[in-house]
Amino acid sequence: MKLISLMILILMTGCSEVLLLSSIGGVAVSQSPAIKAYNGIDALTIMNTKKDIKKHAYDKLKEINDNK
Repeated sequence: MKLISLMILILMTGCSEVLLLSSIGGVAVSQSPAIKAYNGIDALTIMNTKKDIKKHAYDKLKEINDNK
């Protein structure tokens, strides 16, 4: 396991510029107020029901589809 981790680390060091740029883009997107609101509501939903919003929507759509 340590050998695999070491090999991945060695291979990924050459991609540091790409990773840095992609992480900056991810931070910029996550600062959107709409995304922050969704993540907050999703966290509350998970705490109360043990399922996220996407799982609730999937279950509801599957239930509607099964009833047809």
